[in-house]
Amino acid sequence: MATDLISEDILAYLEAHEHKSLLRFITCGSVDDGKSTLIGRLLWESQLLFEDQLAALEVDSRRVGTQGDDLDFALLLDGLAAEREQGITIDVAYRFFSTDTRKYIVADTPGHEQYTRNMVTGASTADCAVILVDARKGVLTQTRRHSYLVTLLGIRHIAVAVNKMDMVDFSEERFEEIEREYREFAAQLGVHEVTLIPMSALRGDNVVDASPNMPWYDGPTLMEYLETVEVDQERMQDAPFRMPVQWVNRPSSEFRGFAGTIAGGSVSPGDRVVVLPRGQESSVARVVTFDGDLERGVAGQAVTLTLADEVDVSRGDVIAPVDDPAPVGDQFEATVVWMADEPLLRGRTYLMRVGTKTVAATVAPIKYKLDVDTLDRIPANHLELNAIGVVSLELSEPIAFDPYAENRDTGGFILIDRITNATVGAGLLHFALRRSHTVPWQVLEVDREARAALKAQQPFVVWLTGLPGAGKSSVA
Repeated sequence: MATDLISEDILAYLEAHEHKSLLRFITCGSVDDGKSTLIGRLLWESQLLFEDQLAALEVDSRRVGTQGDDLDFALLLDGLAAEREQGITIDVAYRFFSTDTRKYIVADTPGHEQYTRNMVTGASTADCAVILVDARKGVLTQTRRHSYLVTLLGIRHIAVAVNKMDMVDFSEERFEEIEREYREFAAQLGVHEVTLIPMSALRGDNVVDASPNMPWYDGPTLMEYLETVEVDQERMQDAPFRMPVQWVNRPSSEFRGFAGTIAGGSVSPGDRVVVLPRGQESSVARVVTFDGDLERGVAGQAVTLTLADEVDVSRGDVIAPVDDPAPVGDQFEATVVWMADEPLLRGRTYLMRVGTKTVAATVAPIKYKLDVDTLDRIPANHLELNAIGVVSLELSEPIAFDPYAENRDTGGFILIDRITNATVGAGLLHFALRRSHTVPWQVLEVDREARAALKAQQPFVVWLTGLPGAGKSSVA
């Protein structure tokens, strides 16, 4: 056990802890489905709460708790005064905990529709989503909304926690009814790999240990599921190499490297690479880190690359392999989640940040707005707060990118108001739009050769001269 190793050899424990895989996941669902309570129960079961936290939880449970004399685990997450007073989650709360096999960062996201932008923020970096469903209420509108959002954001692993089973007498029939309803909706989203787990977050049934109250369920508990989920970062190590340049590292005249976090694939000294969007090619000379040079850098690592040739590389450029470069474009189709009170309008220009690159982006036609409840496409000329739509964007200069479905780091972006510097939208790049080849460039100047071709004449100059009154003008 980890606790035994802590008391025996703290350095060995820290080394083992450092090499554990990290899983980022979110909890989402409708209002009062028990998201905060579930995470509080996980923190409690992991035995990572300090004595002062437990004491504060007992006091808060008596003062503003909703469970009578029992502990209200939701108070471990709802830190804002407004959240405690109203018994709801407003902001995204992040918590860290670990087991003997894995480290976790969990984001508790709000369930109310008006806080959809907060939920998107929490889901943007998650590898897994735990969607809670109240066993009494079943699949609700907000459940469908959050399911669509996690699918839109490319979260590949989805667990549906059918919570509050104790309120329906642990009914197998009720669980199967909810399972059928949710799987039918998930099929419309193109999601076929979903794990449904019946549980009671408040009582701990099927959260960490299997529940004796539901002998009919033979699937994994929530913790067993989380410990076996594939971490997305591991999958990205097999993707094409991508490294957005964060800054040019030049501590002296003898060293010039390009620092950044590898967004996909791997890189080794000797690899042929291209700097995008300029297209200059070179070879990797060294992969430098704080702990020394590496023979191979992989996705997720922060490294500094030195190149064999003196090429022009700036912040925002993307280094990629010569044989599998990233696409380059300056016009895109993208899905945008709007996060500002002032609506998104056609013709407006914002700052767009993709990876480490910042460019000006002008909104071209808004193709349609999505109704996440019915999945219908609705014609629109603007996007209001929390709306999701598909738009065309025109950039001030070309950028290197990947479709969001292939790489989040090089395919995701945010939109920034140029005056207030506030983040007003988040989006996903789909593909680059090609410029029309049916519209020719109009040449406005006509030179001597062009005029001769148009008139089918041979150009020359005739000089008529003579005495006044000789009839020069008449001849001309």
